Amino acid sequence: MKLTIKEIAEMAGVSITTVSQILNNKGARFSPETRKKVLDIVEKYQYKPDYFASNLIKRHSKTIGMIVPDVTDFFFSKVIEGVESYLNPLGYMILLCNSKNSKAREEKYIEELVHRSVDGILLATPNVLPEGKALDSGFFAKTPIILIDRGINERKGGRLIVKEYEGAYRAISKLIEYGHQHIGMLKEEEGYYQLIERQTAYQHALKDHEIPFRKNYLSNGSLSIEGGYQAAKNLLAGNPELTAIFCGNDEMAIGCYQAIHEIGKKIPEDFSVIGFDGLEISNYLVPSLTTILQPSFDIGFYGAKFLVDKIDFPHSRVPNKIFDTEFIIRESIKPLTAVPKETTI
Repeated sequence: MKLTIKEIAEMAGVSITTVSQILNNKGARFSPETRKKVLDIVEKYQYKPDYFASNLIKRHSKTIGMIVPDVTDFFFSKVIEGVESYLNPLGYMILLCNSKNSKAREEKYIEELVHRSVDGILLATPNVLPEGKALDSGFFAKTPIILIDRGINERKGGRLIVKEYEGAYRAISKLIEYGHQHIGMLKEEEGYYQLIERQTAYQHALKDHEIPFRKNYLSNGSLSIEGGYQAAKNLLAGNPELTAIFCGNDEMAIGCYQAIHEIGKKIPEDFSVIGFDGLEISNYLVPSLTTILQPSFDIGFYGAKFLVDKIDFPHSRVPNKIFDTEFIIRESIKPLTAVPKETTI
């Protein structure tokens, strides 16, 4: 037989209101002993609230809608993990939508999630929101939203910004310090996701070290293993003087490894390779990949936190959050000149 809040209150010797507030994480004013007494009963009898009934009464579904461009992307899978880490202990469930890099599909999902009365929306997007769904349009008046968008949509708060430029600039500068003058870059195709900060840092680092920028040292591909493989093949075929390659993300770097292997060359003896993202898999490549770590888990965690704060306190201003990157030097780069040995910057 399913336990009710009233029965929990009777067993704990407290009021129904006390039980309700403790279960909804609003019981800070109660003593630790009271909270423990209630929660022990909840755990013993594996009590689960009736979210459907709760939604009718409180107008909350305990459901968060989340839209990402590609659920198979290693970066976004880690972001999702961070979101779940924050939301699940609070009793929220995620309704995950895969836009498959389609702007039209993304807009449709936004409309569907609002229609289904989710408590809030987390939207990972490279797009400027259309006029009818802009943050100041009134469309999201009753549905709080937090964007994971590299800051391209203007707003006063809730911006999640990664210092991509600084991380990429540091990586290219390290290659130059190692004596590399001919450094190629694998970048995203013209299309859905634009990693402008990473390419800008690449070009600025070359300029600041008086190395000419060569357009033929750029090769486009999708931000995937296959995309990195094809882009690296094209880059290597036309530029035999290259000694180093900076990849737009770690997945492209994995593809780059294969392309270098197929022409009978080795990393780092013949080519130094750097990725971006700091995916867990990058440490298990052979040789292990030098990369710029961006805190994808933390991006999801704080995105979820900001959204819940916006749900609970709709009139409060959501802060901005800036994330540092970390340049992790592993076995995939090699100096052409003698330099001090390092592991992490």
